[in-house]
Amino acid sequence: MNNHNLAIYELDELYNIFVEINKDINFNVEKTDQHQLSNLSLKSNTLILTKKEIPGLNNQIIFNKFPTSIFKLLEKINIEFIKKNFHEQSEILIGNYNFNINSREMFLKDNKLKLTEKEIGSIVYLFKANKPVGIQELQSEVWGYQSQVETHTVETHIYRLRKKILKVFKDDYFIISNDNGYEINKKK
Repeated sequence: MNNHNLAIYELDELYNIFVEINKDINFNVEKTDQHQLSNLSLKSNTLILTKKEIPGLNNQIIFNKFPTSIFKLLEKINIEFIKKNFHEQSEILIGNYNFNINSREMFLKDNKLKLTEKEIGSIVYLFKANKPVGIQELQSEVWGYQSQVETHTVETHIYRLRKKILKVFKDDYFIISNDNGYEINKKK
């Protein structure tokens, strides 16, 4: 089942066309009315197809150029879903910090820190683990090293990452270590 939804507002004929070709499109289609618009605007997996821009409404695709090819319209809708997914997957909030995964940057108020691919990978992995993560697991999951290999790569990278975070954000406790491994301090 597809998890993308297209809500069509005041375009009844277009809704009927989408219902007719439903098996050939990769999103769900629903008709909506004015009362449902604000609730649909808040749903992260929904785009709203309208004739004209509705102020204060998120996730709109304005469709006001007639006639048009159905294939061009489908392409535009699919591109908007891709953009939406890209944006939603690129930003995460960890404690007081914002992370942009795509640009590999960490933000707190007006301070910004550029991270390497492995640094952002380590932070995201530790955050998603929700528990202390051992060195061997980080070696395997973030660096792709076999656990039999004797290396201090993880310790060195975590040490350097902690120093960078301390220098820019004055935070010595973002990544904490204990007997079970490393974890993100979510108390801040």
